Amino acid sequence: MHWRSLAEKLTFSEPFRLLNLSAWQKPVFGLDFAIIGSNDIIMQKGQIRVQTENIFPIIKKFLYSDHEIFVRELVSNAVDAAQKLKTLSSKGEVKGELGDLRVDVIVDAKEKTISIIDNGVGMSAEEVDKYINQVAFSGAEEFVTKYQDASIIGHFGLGFYSSFMVSDKVDIYSKSHTGAPGVFWSCDGSPSYELYEVDYSNRGTKIVMHINEESKEFLEPSRVKSILERFCKFLPVAIYFKDANEVIPEVKEGADATTEENKQVEKPINNTNPIWVRKPADLTKEDYEKFYKELYPFGETPLFWIHLNVDYPFNLTGILYFPKIKQSYEIQKDKVQLYCNQVFVTDEVKDIVPEFLMLLHGVIDSPDIPLNVSRSYLQGDPNVKKINAHITKKVADKLEEIFNSDRKAFEEKWESLGLFVKYGMITDDKFLEKANKFLILEDAAEAGKFYTLDEYKTTTEATQKNKEGKQVLLYTTNPVQQDAFIQAAVGKGYKVIKLETMVDAAFINNVEMKWEGVQFVRVDADVVDNLIDKQENVDSILSKDEVEQAKKLFEFQVPEITLTVEVKGLSKDAAPVIATRPEFMRRMKDMAGMGGGGMTAFYAQMPDEVHLTINGNHPVYQSLLKETDTDKQQKQARNLADLALLSQGLLKGAELTSFINRTVELTSKS
Repeated sequence: MHWRSLAEKLTFSEPFRLLNLSAWQKPVFGLDFAIIGSNDIIMQKGQIRVQTENIFPIIKKFLYSDHEIFVRELVSNAVDAAQKLKTLSSKGEVKGELGDLRVDVIVDAKEKTISIIDNGVGMSAEEVDKYINQVAFSGAEEFVTKYQDASIIGHFGLGFYSSFMVSDKVDIYSKSHTGAPGVFWSCDGSPSYELYEVDYSNRGTKIVMHINEESKEFLEPSRVKSILERFCKFLPVAIYFKDANEVIPEVKEGADATTEENKQVEKPINNTNPIWVRKPADLTKEDYEKFYKELYPFGETPLFWIHLNVDYPFNLTGILYFPKIKQSYEIQKDKVQLYCNQVFVTDEVKDIVPEFLMLLHGVIDSPDIPLNVSRSYLQGDPNVKKINAHITKKVADKLEEIFNSDRKAFEEKWESLGLFVKYGMITDDKFLEKANKFLILEDAAEAGKFYTLDEYKTTTEATQKNKEGKQVLLYTTNPVQQDAFIQAAVGKGYKVIKLETMVDAAFINNVEMKWEGVQFVRVDADVVDNLIDKQENVDSILSKDEVEQAKKLFEFQVPEITLTVEVKGLSKDAAPVIATRPEFMRRMKDMAGMGGGGMTAFYAQMPDEVHLTINGNHPVYQSLLKETDTDKQQKQARNLADLALLSQGLLKGAELTSFINRTVELTSKS
């Protein structure tokens, strides 16, 4: 095998292409090949080497997909510098007063610069050479290892270099807390840099970015401030923002400079002590509600909340709020904000936290969730999986606790909670196991009456078991439209529950497969005598010829509906014609209406299947079948059928107009 072919099989061609190098002119990866024979190769091990002139183009293009992240990275570094100083002071390695630790962000559009200034640990010339000149060497990681300080944000050593995504040149001024001379470092994005001592007397570091033409949007003060408010809103060190070119009105001569109108109060843009980092015992109901307003200024007061606080086997803090959801269309996902050591990471938590938790609001903060990795990595990260499992358990435990301690309050909140609980039961089997204890089902006929699954089974044990021994749960998806069917079922002693939210179609299909000995049947799926399928027959008083005559009267076509007709002997109090929709077909069409794919999409194209049951025992047929005016007889029969279709919401358009006109005509002739 030729040595060049072997090199290609070693898949080094892609890095060479990315770096715009010729693999045969510049052996960047430091591998030497010794050819022994035509088919034998010995490969010498070596160190991977990267040519520095190729690094900055890659950083500028590929380090982050969103260039605005440079603000988060550099401010986080500045906060780390302040946090390090605190840690060193607590260890007795820094003497004296630290002063008010802070970070200043200054935009100067005229000079085309953004400056980020901190009064933290600072750096000596040796430290600048070590931490800045070595790409991807993390001073934060080194500090965490030495001092076991989990509050430090950075870990990768690349954050500083995000400044080159938006800058033609970057300058650093720094003064170490050790008293070493001040230093100046400058680089224009090439491998060359300047480093020398300067008279910089302020402890800490000042980074000045000379913004390039392509990134001039970041010279808009409002743009930078909005980025700070998004990513740095809860960082633990005060951050102050300033527009260097802002004109501050002078206090008029003789005016009182201490009045609110004239006093210039410097305010940080962040809340350095958000409540999720505080102890729950130190917080009040008002604290939690105030913080919710801080997160969602236009949101209603939440139902309740869960305060997360775990330090083993992973670190996790946060607060999850249960929002009020009065209507299905009010659901808003992506309201959980993910943080890493109080730095905002994302609010797109799909695939990072369990799907049903996206209905909650609030914050999750964990240093074990890295800032700068892909979502696909997070999906497989063991810490993320543990966090998911823990949050699911905490949410289930909280709901069970409220249910057990104050069931009445739980039932009052069910309009909002029910949607969340059912969604969780559909998407998470572990949550399903726990939720079986506190899922409640609302009675459709008795306002304010709720059952757990076990309570419903006990109540209907004697009346709602079918021939297979399964417990039949009768439900309604529209109590107003299906009222006649509900009343008929209640008249038989049955209990009908409400399942009318947007997730209930999927919920029914899902739990029916997982709950043993249970079958769901919508209250209008058949005539009331057949809902439970006990194979109990009631004879019709119509003769065989009258049955055939009645069936022929109802043989007509309705657009977009497939009709089947059957004559049965029902109670004389039941309606003369009952329109029902078979449970299976209707469920499939309901699922298709919710956007289901696969076979459900096929069912969406099919016409509605409707079964017309003619109640042969209803008195109306004693006169209808004897009517000698054929036209009148057919119109009366059609009206009876249309009334049944109308009860199912299936009479529309021209068919509805014809029904109205026909009714007026028959009424005027009577």
